[in-house]
Amino acid sequence: MNGTLEPLFFWLISAVIVLSALAVVFMKNIVHSALFLIVTFVGMAGIYALLQADFIAAVQILVYAGAIAILIVFAVMLTRRGDIRASNPFNGYAIIASLACLAFLVVTVSMIFNSGFEIVESVGKSVVEPLAIAMMGDFVISFEVAALLLLEALVGAIILARGVKKEQ
Repeated sequence: MNGTLEPLFFWLISAVIVLSALAVVFMKNIVHSALFLIVTFVGMAGIYALLQADFIAAVQILVYAGAIAILIVFAVMLTRRGDIRASNPFNGYAIIASLACLAFLVVTVSMIFNSGFEIVESVGKSVVEPLAIAMMGDFVISFEVAALLLLEALVGAIILARGVKKEQ
């Protein structure tokens, strides 16, 4: 990619991430908050793609934007509420939470600037091929067992959320 466009894409994606994260917090409708959370996760994948970490970007989209966000939407949809607009109420801790976030930001930025890490131009060679060979070769049985356990957990969660009907 052209070196002059990378900072532009970085700032554009960063703005999308920050705005969508703020929308997650300030939306009154919890479904809209979950959808903005998906946008935040996809934006993070864009940052990973700019860093040439292709595998981490793909995992970010598959795991977070796909599985976790859909799980959140299912949890919201399976929760029985009267009015969905009243599902994400505001509370009186906004000032305290803002101060805590500001303190966390100050500590994090100071730790980053005092860390002594070197800036690296490139991540290096891809890790996707050795990981795919390991997952689909030596560890294929454990990979499939984990998939079946996750499927069983999903089916069990749906059955528990629906409830049991009493026979008459």
